[in-house]
Amino acid sequence: MHGRAELAQTLIEHDLIDEYRLLHFPVHLGSGKKLFRDGARAAGLRLVSTSATGAGVIIATYAPAGSPRYGSYALPGES
Repeated sequence: MHGRAELAQTLIEHDLIDEYRLLHFPVHLGSGKKLFRDGARAAGLRLVSTSATGAGVIIATYAPAGSPRYGSYALPGES
């Protein structure tokens, strides 16, 4: 599914997403539609794969992973 935030939000709300493919573009626009709406139930995602295009777009594939896990987001070797 591409470009339909409202439909995506409804599918997320009803646990009907098997896989997320998120594309991260190397630009900052400052505004836009949210994929995850305010007040949505927190959920964990597990990184399945990543790749990058020659233009610097990062394609990350995630699978639902149940409840979110909380902890440190420090990079290895950082305090």
